Parts: sequence; structure tokens; C-alpha cells
Amino acid sequence: MNLLAPQSLADITARLQGYDPQAISAEAVLRILGEWVTPLQQTETLPLMQALGRVLAQGITSPISVPPHDNSAMDGFAFHGSALHADAPTRLQVVGTAFAGKAWQGQATASQCVKIMTGAVMPAGLDTVVPLELVQTDGDSITLPARAVKPGDNRRLAGEDLMQGQQALQKGDLLTPAALGLVASLGIAQVQVVRRLKVAFFSTGDEILSLGETPREGAVYDSNRYTLYGLLTRLGCEPIDMGVVPDEPVQLEAAFLQAASQADAIITSGGVSMGEADHTRAMMARLGQADGITPPAGSGMAFWRIAMRPGRPMAAGRIFSSTAGVTKSAFLFGLPGNPVAVMVTFLAFVRPALLQMMGSTSTAPPLLKATSMQALRKKPGRTEYQRGIVSTATNGDLQVRITGNQGSGVLRSMVQANGLVVLHHNQGNVAAGDAVDVMVFDGVI
Repeated sequence: MNLLAPQSLADITARLQGYDPQAISAEAVLRILGEWVTPLQQTETLPLMQALGRVLAQGITSPISVPPHDNSAMDGFAFHGSALHADAPTRLQVVGTAFAGKAWQGQATASQCVKIMTGAVMPAGLDTVVPLELVQTDGDSITLPARAVKPGDNRRLAGEDLMQGQQALQKGDLLTPAALGLVASLGIAQVQVVRRLKVAFFSTGDEILSLGETPREGAVYDSNRYTLYGLLTRLGCEPIDMGVVPDEPVQLEAAFLQAASQADAIITSGGVSMGEADHTRAMMARLGQADGITPPAGSGMAFWRIAMRPGRPMAAGRIFSSTAGVTKSAFLFGLPGNPVAVMVTFLAFVRPALLQMMGSTSTAPPLLKATSMQALRKKPGRTEYQRGIVSTATNGDLQVRITGNQGSGVLRSMVQANGLVVLHHNQGNVAAGDAVDVMVFDGVI
């Protein structure tokens, strides 16, 4: 990874009016991270079927027109639109059949038509297609009812989708299933994409149990690594699971250095609050100054108390590791320990930052408007992310209700929810029937 980040967190926050790391808004965190993280520069060329979910490293210009010729949009009969009678049936003689994949070579006059299949090239001079089900057949003739079609109906024009030389996809576009189909329609078999982002992640804390360990008083099983693994995999990253690291400085340092040596980004859960046992915070601060290394540009660590719920404590910075004279670094995102807070801070802040690192030009989570089905209490001065269930009202509009208990440890509520109701920083109480913003989960969680 390129160590020369264009600017440090300190440089960015110095320009932020009213910056207070102990009471920073969610909007300010997004703005800071958006200026701070740098996209990967390394690319690779992949066969199209292996490129799903990857980000284009260069735009794609269409080498052909799509479709390459005028063709029929349905099974029917092709004819001259000028033959139509305004208020009377039109009778035409059938003089041939045009099949998809093989152009019909004959000529048809204004009183004639050609039976045509969906996708078949429009015969020369013919510009209109009437569906099979709208005509009456009598031997080798058909009759169209008056006003059954208009001239030009049911014909796909050459280049209607893309003209040769037109930009089909932009650098930074995500290769969705639809995008794969679009590229394939151009006859392109390989694409250049940004290499896969490597993200190391681990949980911290003496109270965290790995699966398979015997339960003990005061301990809880680790769920955060599993949700982070799923979120990173869905995002198209290469996840590097580093397990559970206890609150022990030597082991924490080894974990951070190992992660920085092999990953582009590191995500931790737990250890970023002000607790006496939270060695993670102190270790982040020390390694963020490039312990034993001349600090490259962009070093340093920020610890925030974000004006949000759930969440609040979060760290961001860069961790440095040096082996055999080679210095490497990774962007670090230190998240709180509560399961729901981990998921919310990931969706709100980390996911957009990782997408930017991946080279994506679309990083902001989309927000939809929905009608709140209930009153919601909200204090201005913080952003709240309430778990919601979005549905369709009888009038077709979106509506949303919250899942109930909004405690940051109630992980079950994230399973029940299909989106987050986003109540913005300056927003107050919401009345039933008010419109609210919703961040939907589909394809994300």
C-alpha cells in the first residue's frame, strides 16, 4: 500500500470548524474519512465471470453498437408503417419469414409483410411490427384491426442501448450482475479491476470467548468477528480473521503489527473507550506514531466520541509495521464492542471508507424516505440509527416501524430489521406519519 497519504487526520481536522473529538457529529466523521483514506492503485485483469462485485479500474468504451441492427421486439409481422389505414383494417400479404440470427434477404412492398421472430433483423425498408395475437390470418394474408399499432411500433433501433464509441461503464463503477451482462453484450471477455482489498479484523478483551471455549462467569461469546466477516465478504473484500486478542499489551502489539504487515485496513472491536483495562487504545496511539519508524506522512491516530446512538467511541488512524527495512501500513478503524454498535458504525462510517479504498465512486449509503408508523423520541444534537422494519403501505408508499428494544447489545433486533431509521443530528422527535430516512440492508448485511 502507498504510505504517502496525501494528508494526515490532524491536517484534516485542523481545517474543520468547531472540531471537538469528544463530541463530533456523524456527518463530520464521514467528511473526515472521505478526505483521509486513499484508493488502492494496484489492478488486475480478470475473466468477466470472476469479476462480480469488483470495481472497474478503467472505463469501458463500447466497441460495437448494441443492438447492432434494427430488430423486432416481439414475434409478429413486419411491414411498412405507411401501409396502415387510419380508421380501417389493413390487409397484407405474407411473403416470407425472418428468423433470429439470420437476416431475411427478400424485398417486401407496401402491401406485403414478413413474419418475424423476436430479435430478428428487420427486413430492409420495414419499420413496424404487429404482434401475432393482434392479427387475423387468412391463408397467406393477414388483417390488422384499425389502430392496432402505430408506425414504428415494436422495433428496436440499432444502438438503442449503446452506440459504438459510447462510454458503457465508468472507472470506479461496481460490477453488478447487470453490469456483467452489459459488458458481455459488448463482446468483452476480460476487465481490469482494482485488486481485492485485504482487511484484517479481530476482537479484543479478556471477557471474549471464542466458539468452542467453555462458558465462564462474566464472559460472552464473540459475535463481532462473524458479523464483520459477513459484512466484509458481502462488500467484496478479502477478510483476514485474526481471532480474539486478550487485553495484554504484548499480544495486542503483535496482532497490530501482523495485521499492518499483510492488510490494507484493520478493524477491531472493543478497547477504544476510556476504561482502565483498554490497552488497545494506548497501543493504537503508540503504533499510530510509527513506533521505531520515522513517521511517514499521514501518521497519527484520532479517538472520537461520536454524537450518535448506538456507538459513540471510535478510533481511526494508520498502523505501521517494518520488516527487513520495508515499512508497511494499514488504515485502522477501531469500533466499539457492543454487537449492534459494531454493525452500525461499520455501515455508517467504515463501509463508505472501504468502498473509497476499493476505488468505488459510489460510497454513500442510499437513504430512502418512509413514513414512520409510530412516534419516535429523539434529542437534537446526535444522530440516531434505530433498527426498523420497512414495508409497503396499502397506498404503495414505504412505511417503517422500529423493532422494539434499541439497546446496543440486542443483536437479535438486527436480524429482525431490514433497515436503519436514520434520525439526523439536528432532528427532534418524530410523530407518527412523519417522513424519515431509512438505510436499507438489502445486499449489505
